[in-house]
Amino acid sequence: MRPLGFVSIAFALLTFCGCGYHTVGSATHLPPDVRTLSVPVFATRTEAYHTETVMTNAVIREFAARTRFRVTTDANPGADAVLHGTILKEYVAPLTYNASTQESSSFLITMVVSVTLNGRDGKVLYENKNYVFRQQFQSTTDLPTFLQENPAALERLSREFARALVADVLEGF
Repeated sequence: MRPLGFVSIAFALLTFCGCGYHTVGSATHLPPDVRTLSVPVFATRTEAYHTETVMTNAVIREFAARTRFRVTTDANPGADAVLHGTILKEYVAPLTYNASTQESSSFLITMVVSVTLNGRDGKVLYENKNYVFRQQFQSTTDLPTFLQENPAALERLSREFARALVADVLEGF
């Protein structure tokens, strides 16, 4: 009977200790006065078309979904914090090769992004100068069924990046 009592007490203690999660919008390491967040369109150092807009929109959606911040898309000087992002590199590399068509059949997009979150006073609240994300996509040479897959891969990559960024900012890692 004694081991059962020990297990019951241990279980009760674990239940009351909590699991470490927190509620939406309760950013653990940001100053409590941050209520508005400005996310201007990311800068880009690449030749890729439209990538900066896709990445910025994914980050805005993720902050809006996971926090209670009022997120603006412009460089609002009255915002409590401003998130600046720069796409440093974006490249596509072939992954697989189809010997019968002598063309690549799948590709890998790799994106390197630098992000800095500054408070109203200019103090750096969060910074990561080297986010690296990758996403694979297939290619087809069959013109009747051709579907450009790399925009969908870029959307998936942007969502993964936004989830990781927002988690890092909120959790303080």
